[in-house]
Amino acid sequence: MSFIKEINRRRTFGIISHPDAGKTTLTEKLLLFGGAIQEAGAVKSNKIKKGATSDFMEIERQRGISVATSVLAFEYNGTKINILDTPGHKDFAEDTFRTLTAVDSVIVVVDVAKGVEEQTEKLVEVCRMRNIPMIVFINKMDREGKDAFDLLDEIEQKLGLKVVPLSFPIGMGYDFKGIYNIWEKNINLFSGDSRKDIEETIEISDLDSPELNKLIGDKAAKTLREEIELVEGIYPEFDKQTYLDGHLQPVFFGSALNNFGVRELLDCFIDIAPKPRPKQSEERLVEPNEDKFTGFVFKIHANMDPNHRDRLAFIKIVSGTFERNKPYLHVRHGKKLKFSSPNAFFAEKKEIVDISYPGDIVGLHDTGNFKIGDTLSEGEIINYKGIPSFSPEHFRYINNADPLKSKQLFKGIDQLMDEGVAQLFTLELNGRKVIGTVGALQYEVIQYRLEHEYGAKCTYENLNVFKACWIDPKGSKTDEYKEFVRVKQRFLAKDKQNQLVFLADSSFSLQMTQQTYPSIKFHFTSEF
Repeated sequence: MSFIKEINRRRTFGIISHPDAGKTTLTEKLLLFGGAIQEAGAVKSNKIKKGATSDFMEIERQRGISVATSVLAFEYNGTKINILDTPGHKDFAEDTFRTLTAVDSVIVVVDVAKGVEEQTEKLVEVCRMRNIPMIVFINKMDREGKDAFDLLDEIEQKLGLKVVPLSFPIGMGYDFKGIYNIWEKNINLFSGDSRKDIEETIEISDLDSPELNKLIGDKAAKTLREEIELVEGIYPEFDKQTYLDGHLQPVFFGSALNNFGVRELLDCFIDIAPKPRPKQSEERLVEPNEDKFTGFVFKIHANMDPNHRDRLAFIKIVSGTFERNKPYLHVRHGKKLKFSSPNAFFAEKKEIVDISYPGDIVGLHDTGNFKIGDTLSEGEIINYKGIPSFSPEHFRYINNADPLKSKQLFKGIDQLMDEGVAQLFTLELNGRKVIGTVGALQYEVIQYRLEHEYGAKCTYENLNVFKACWIDPKGSKTDEYKEFVRVKQRFLAKDKQNQLVFLADSSFSLQMTQQTYPSIKFHFTSEF
C-alpha cells in the first residue's frame, strides 16, 4: 500500500466528557465493532470481573474511574482507527489537555439526563481554541432525561457550538423506541435486549410511508414526523468542510451501554472525520505526507507493566514513517537514539511494530531520556509547541515516611513528575520538596503508586499557596529583580526545568507583589 494511502486511511481521535457520561463504555463498544474485543466489561457492573479493557491501572479498577489516558487501535472497514480515551475527572484535566495536542478530531459525550457539565465545558473550550473538529454523542437514551431539542439548545449555548443532528431519538427512557438516522435515512429499532450485540436497521427513505406507523405505532410516528420537520427547519444542512474547519458539530443520539446508535456514529465518523492533519512547529508547518519522520512525546507512563518497572513515552507521528531500529534525532539532547521495540497498543496488550505512519501513536521504552513535549526527527531541528504546564491549584509538602527508603522515594517522585502526574517545586530557602497538583485526588494516586510501584512511603503536609507563577528570566540583571529575589526568598522555588517560580500565598499578595515590582513578568503557564 502506498504511503499516501496509509495516511488517508487513518483516523486519530480523543473521547472527552464529564466523568460518568460513559466515555469508557463508548470506547469499549467501538472496539467491539472493530472486532478487537469479544465481550465488553461494563465499567460499573460487578458481574463481569474483567473491568474495562482500557482501564489497566490497579487504582482505576478499584475506583471505576479512568486515571490515565489509554491508547487503543483497531481496524474497521479498511480504516485504521486510533482512540485516545481520556480521564474525565477534573483532577486529571492536565493529562487530557495534553492528549488533545495529539488528536485530529474529538467525540464529545453528553449524558442525556445531566446535559452539559462543567468539565465538558472546559475541554470543549480547548478544542475550540485549536479548531479541532468535534462530533457530539448524546448518551444514555434508554434513561429518562432532557428533551432532545432542549439538549441541543443547551449544547449550543453552554459550549458555544453550532450543531446539526444527524440522528434523532424516537421517545426516550421508558418509551424509547429507537433512532431515526438522518444521515443514512433509516430507522434502528431498540429492542432493549442487550444480549443482541448489533441491532438491525430498517431502510426508510420516506417518513410519510405507512410502514413507519406499523413499526413504531401511530402516536410515535406522528411525533417523529413533526420533530424531523422541525429539525430540517431549524438546523443548517450538514457541510463537511465547515465541520472540518471546526465550525459545525454533528450530533448523534444513542445508548453506549446497550450498544445502540454506536455503529451509526462510527460509520459516519469514518466517512467525515479528518485524516491526519498538518501540525505547527515553532519553525514551520509540517505536513503529514513529507518523507522525513517527525513526531513528539505527549505523554509518559511509568510502570505500565508492574513486573518490569518500565517507562513508556507515547509519541504521536506527525510526518514520514517511523521505522524500528532506525536512528532518530532527539532534538532537545541533540543525540541520535535507536528503538528496537516500538509498541502499538491495545490497552494492556502491546505489539511490536516495524513501521508506523502519520496519525499513529507509538510507545517507546524510555530510560529517562524523554520529557513531555520532546521532539524526534530524522535530523531536522524542529520543536512542536503546545504542551504547557498550568499553575497547580493544590500544594503540599511531601515528606519521607521511611528514612531507609529515601532513594526509592526520590526516584519515584522524579519519574512520576516526568509523567506529568503533578509538578514538583523545590524551595530555594531550604530545599524542601513541594508537590503541586490540579486536583486533590492526585495526591492519593501519587501516594498509592509510590508505595506499590517504588516501595516508598510518603506523608503530606499542607502548604498555603494560592498560585504558582513562573518568573520571566529576562531582566534578571536589574536591581529590581535582585531586590525581588532577596525580599521574596521564602516564597521562591525552582520547578523541574530549573525555572524560577513564585508561590503566592493569596491573590492579594500576588497583586501587591506585581505592583511593587512592575518590571517583573509573572506567568500562569510554564510555556511563555
